[in-house]
Amino acid sequence: MVFTKKNYSLLIIGLVMIVVGYVIMRMENEVDGVISLYVAPLLLLAGYLEIIYAIMWRPKAEAAQAEKSA
Repeated sequence: MVFTKKNYSLLIIGLVMIVVGYVIMRMENEVDGVISLYVAPLLLLAGYLEIIYAIMWRPKAEAAQAEKSA
């Protein structure tokens, strides 16, 4: 199987972070709001990085086996 349970868990965490980032960005209506200017973009960036990590992560035993066969 390509993805394990941990991959899917990390992927869901990343998706939740992205959704929460967009929601809190939209909730604050001030132009110079701290949350919409600083917190939400950092949360979005962290969510996208989490998704990339979830896609790239694989167990160490599987990674070692792939290196031996190559």
